[in-house]
Amino acid sequence: MKRRIPKFDQKKEVRAIARERVGTVKPSRPIVPKAQRKKPKHKKPPAEE
Repeated sequence: MKRRIPKFDQKKEVRAIARERVGTVKPSRPIVPKAQRKKPKHKKPPAEE
């Protein structure tokens, strides 16, 4: 069987050039629910913890 030549993919090529110039993109972070990221209104006294 004859080996197939890979087709030119413009999107991949553009991304490769962008990575070369700018660098790799930082990985995405999951969005933390507001209840977990919100600081408590009143600090608990150290005796409770």
